[in-house]
Amino acid sequence: MVPIILVLLLALLLFGAGFALKALWWIAVVVLVVWLLGFVVRPTASGGRRGRWYRW
Repeated sequence: MVPIILVLLLALLLFGAGFALKALWWIAVVVLVVWLLGFVVRPTASGGRRGRWYRW
């Protein structure tokens, strides 16, 4: 009985990790797209230069 429970817990853990990694990949893709769009859509600073799109 204990080996079956351990195998089921391992399968559940691996399924959860796989789902989390897939979700993290999608989040990483969205962040990358927003980051790349920031270089294209930058506000103009004083003097006609392109300003920084981030605050730090």
